[in-house]
Amino acid sequence: MEIGNRIPEVLGIDQNGNEIKASDYKGRKIVLYSYPKANTSGCTAEACSLQAHKAELEAAGYAIIGVSKDRVELQKKFADQNGLDFPLIADTETTLLQELGCWGEKVACGRRTIGTLRTTYLVNEDGIIEKIFTPKEIKTKIHAEQILDYIKG
Repeated sequence: MEIGNRIPEVLGIDQNGNEIKASDYKGRKIVLYSYPKANTSGCTAEACSLQAHKAELEAAGYAIIGVSKDRVELQKKFADQNGLDFPLIADTETTLLQELGCWGEKVACGRRTIGTLRTTYLVNEDGIIEKIFTPKEIKTKIHAEQILDYIKG
């Protein structure tokens, strides 16, 4: 996906078993972020940053949606343990991750693997991507602040 592309209509099933669709957010903006694995240090820091600044993001018109390859049960545990009250999509087949372009080769500790590339998409009220934060740009502990700084210009 690139800036100017529309996100897919069907996003997936969240930690509570609800189907999440782009049209559910018609007229609202979305922070759609992908993360490699629930309950890991970086992913927890990022999710908690977003949760801590959720009210500010909502005041700016944004809803938060997370997505990873984790199963529904793991997403639920992750949300419960960290007090996350936004949808976490369980994309076990990597359908959405591949459509978004955030599933691919990455290097960790000198090892090449295929997996989720930590990416954040800011989506406008019409479902169009307006900004993409790439893996190299994202600082997990302060990611919500990065988004807010961008929004505020």
